[in-house]
Amino acid sequence: MLYAAYQAHSDVMGPVRALAGIAARSIGNFGIGLPGHGVVRNLTAAYEIIARAGLSHSRPPFGINQVTVGNRDVEVREEAAHVTPFGTLLHFKKDIEIEQPRVLVVAPLSGHFATLLRGTVKTMLPEHDVYITDWHNMRDVDKRHGRFGFDEYVDHVVTFLEAIGEGAHVVAVCQPCVAVLIAAAVMAQNNNPAQPRSMTLMAGPIDTRVNPTKVNELANSKPIEWFEQNLIARVPFRYGGAFRQVYPGFVQLAAFMSMNIERHVKAHRELYENLRLGEWEKAKITKDFYDEYFAVLDLSAEFYLETVRRIFQEHQLPTGTVEWRGQKVEPRAIKRTALLTVEGERDDICAVGQTSAAHDLCSGLRPYRKRHHMQTGVGHYGVFSGKRWEGQIYPLVKNVILSSE
Repeated sequence: MLYAAYQAHSDVMGPVRALAGIAARSIGNFGIGLPGHGVVRNLTAAYEIIARAGLSHSRPPFGINQVTVGNRDVEVREEAAHVTPFGTLLHFKKDIEIEQPRVLVVAPLSGHFATLLRGTVKTMLPEHDVYITDWHNMRDVDKRHGRFGFDEYVDHVVTFLEAIGEGAHVVAVCQPCVAVLIAAAVMAQNNNPAQPRSMTLMAGPIDTRVNPTKVNELANSKPIEWFEQNLIARVPFRYGGAFRQVYPGFVQLAAFMSMNIERHVKAHRELYENLRLGEWEKAKITKDFYDEYFAVLDLSAEFYLETVRRIFQEHQLPTGTVEWRGQKVEPRAIKRTALLTVEGERDDICAVGQTSAAHDLCSGLRPYRKRHHMQTGVGHYGVFSGKRWEGQIYPLVKNVILSSE
């Protein structure tokens, strides 16, 4: 009933938001200069807030059409390098003659689309040949394609690295740090020639026993059966993934927002004021953020439940009990892949110490192949987006990649 209730509410509110949008545009266009223009602006701002009070279930565009390489502007086009029912290996192709380090950016599968890493990709593109895991919305994936659990996620990381070819690098952001470390270990154990030359793990839950956050405490507050009974729903008939069991993106969004509800309320109050006062540039910054934040995708039930159980409840990776396809995973087998871990001082999702735990697990790596960076003054999103990412963290990532070429 969870998804049905959400869909019913969305169906009812859809026309309301549409009418509010029409009203906002109409009043805004024709009300300027009329007596009581201040009232008109207040009303227009209110209507726009109402029109925006909904979620999108389609991936927003990356919108990276051009970057500067050296001293010239270069066109960027998106190409699908490999496609499965569950995800696309998206290549940001540039028409340049020089060869650049090939990098796979592994995006989280946690309720938002890969475009959440738009800033990460845009920063890396001028100096790297960038690919990204563009995960599909599970509510659009036909049930006949089968399950997509944690092992299948690792499969995709391995397959995508193989598709890119030998000598690539991998950068994982947040949740996929665990899967990427497992993939690198499995590839090393199996002597896979496509094992990455460097592996950057940013703000990921390698060992959530270290400095537990609210996210970690929530995952351990209930047995896994509770999550299955209360947070899993079936996709409605109208969508391509009809009857598939999923962890809905709107549930994940609600959980994220509840952690900082005051911040989101304040942001929308400020948006209303910016719209009312005609401060369009300030309003655009907030609208762009929430356009991305309110674009959600559903996760397969098996992937969500296995992630909660294996990473957050049983701590399989740091306790040495993790398996992939029945094979025991040995991170110490990694010997050729340089390791960089990055953490944010104020990260309230993956606390300091959780990602750096990867260094102890990768005991087969010589010290000169390991590096850790703790960025002061940033929270979770500041690790991979914003000024400190661009000016202080990215140069470290770039240097590790270059030194591993």
